[in-house]
Amino acid sequence: MSNSSILRRRRAELLVFAGLVAPFAVGIALKASFANSETRSSQVASAIRVSSPSYAPIIAADKPAVVTITSIMKASSVADDQTQPSDSGPSSDEQLPQFFDDRGIPAPKAPPEGATQLAEALGSGFIISSDGTIVTNNHVIDGASDIKVTLEDGTELPATLVGRDAKSDLAVLKVTTAKPLPTLAWGDSDRLRAGDPILAIGNPFGIGTTVTAGIVSARGRDLNSGPYDDFLQIDAPINHGNSGGPLVDTNGAVVGINTAIYSPNGGSVGVGFAIPSHEAERIVAKLVKSGSIEHGLIGIEMQPVTPDLANALGLPTSEGALVAHVGDGSPAAHAGIETGDVITGFAGQTIRNPKTLSRAVADLLPGMKEALSVWRDGKTVALSVVIGGNDDSVKPVAATSSSQPEHSSSPTLGLALGDLDKTVRQALNVSSRVRGAVVEGIDPDQPAATTGIALGDVIVAVNQVPVTTAKETSQAISAAAKSSKKSVLLLIERGGQQTFIALPSDNG
Repeated sequence: MSNSSILRRRRAELLVFAGLVAPFAVGIALKASFANSETRSSQVASAIRVSSPSYAPIIAADKPAVVTITSIMKASSVADDQTQPSDSGPSSDEQLPQFFDDRGIPAPKAPPEGATQLAEALGSGFIISSDGTIVTNNHVIDGASDIKVTLEDGTELPATLVGRDAKSDLAVLKVTTAKPLPTLAWGDSDRLRAGDPILAIGNPFGIGTTVTAGIVSARGRDLNSGPYDDFLQIDAPINHGNSGGPLVDTNGAVVGINTAIYSPNGGSVGVGFAIPSHEAERIVAKLVKSGSIEHGLIGIEMQPVTPDLANALGLPTSEGALVAHVGDGSPAAHAGIETGDVITGFAGQTIRNPKTLSRAVADLLPGMKEALSVWRDGKTVALSVVIGGNDDSVKPVAATSSSQPEHSSSPTLGLALGDLDKTVRQALNVSSRVRGAVVEGIDPDQPAATTGIALGDVIVAVNQVPVTTAKETSQAISAAAKSSKKSVLLLIERGGQQTFIALPSDNG
C-alpha cells in the first residue's frame, strides 16, 4: 500500500472519531480538517444548548388550563373497556403487546349493601375557552353517568357533555364558573417533525398534574382504530390517566391530545400516541357547534395494493384501495362496486391507499353523491355512489349449502386444498354462506409459503372468478399459473373477513 493511501485512510479515521480523540500533527491538511470538524461539533453543541432551555415558563403558563376528569360509571363497564388489542403480530398464539387507552381506573369503592357498584375512571382534559369548554378523549367519558372536572386549584365542578365522536375518540365538556378560566391555544401539528421536542401534561394514576418531556418519534401512525388514524408517536412517558391531556410544543400551544400507549405490561415503555391538533381542532369545532358528527360510509372492506397484487390485477402502479368485500345492500353495492375493484379516485381526489379513501368518505355527509373511479378488468371504470351513514343497514349474505368433501392440490405452487364439509366448517368456524376450498397444507419450499397464506384459510376466488370446490380451485390456480402474469390473485376468507393474496406463479 502506498504512503498516500495510508495517509488517506488515517485521515478518514481521524474525521470519524474527531469528537472522541485528541488531535495530533499529521500535516497541515489534517490539522485543518480536524479543526473544522471540532468547530462544527462545537457549533452543534452550542445550538442544542441554546434550543433546550428550561420548560418551566411553558408549564407555568399551561398547567392551570389542564384539568382532571372523573367519570362515574358502573364497575363492569370500566372493566370491559380498559384495553384495545393490537391487530399486529406474527401469530395468534404469541403473547403480544397491546394498545391501551390510558384512562386511570382506581379500585371501585365498596357500595352499601343492595346498592349498585360504581367506579371512578380518571382521565385528563384541557380548557379551550374561558367559558369552561373542555376537550378530552371520548373513551374517558364513555359510559359515564356523571362527570366531574377538577381544576388545577382543586376546585371540583360538575360537567355536562356537549358532544362526542367515537370514530375520532374526541369529546367536549362544559363547566360553569363565576370567573373566566385559563385556556390553551391550538398549535399547528403539521409543522412538527420527527425529533421536535414536546411536553405531555396530565394526571397519571390520579397522583396529580404531571409533566413529561420527549420528542416526536414519528408521524402518521395507524393503529387500526378508525378512519381518522393519523397519530403522532411520542416518547414522552404517558400512563393511565393521561388520556385527553394536551401535548404541547415549545411555544406552549396544543399540538396533540394524548390518547394511547403501546405496552407489553400496561405501563409506559416510551411509545405513546396523540391525536394531532390539525385533526382535533376541526372535529372539536363541529362538536361544539352540533354536539355530534355524521360520518359517511359506503360499505366496503379494503386492503392496500402491493406490487404483487398490482401485477396480478394488471394495474400500472401499486396504488389505490383494493375492495376485498362489498356489503349486500350497501351504498357501494348500489353503486356497482365489485369485489376485486381497485378504487383509484374518489370525489376528485386521487386514492393512493385505503386510509386516503376511508378518511375521504368519513368526512362526507350521508346523502351526498360523489364520483369515483375503479380499475376493473384492465381498464378504468367511472361510477357514482350515494354516501350512506352509520345507521344504514347491510343485508346479510344468503346462505348456501356446502359441497361433498374432496381433496386436491396445486403441486406447482405448493398448496394442498380440501372441500368445506360440515366438520371443517365447525372446526374453523366458517359461515355456511362461504363457498370455496380450505388450505390444508403449504409446502415450505414452494412460492405459497412466502405469501402470508395460512392453514385454514378459505380460497373463495381465483383471479376474481368464484370457486366452490377444492378440485375447481386447484384447476383454476393451475390454469392461472400458466398465464403470462407473475402472480395468481387469490381471494381468501379468514376470521370472517376477506382479503386478497398474490400467489407467485412459475412465471415470476
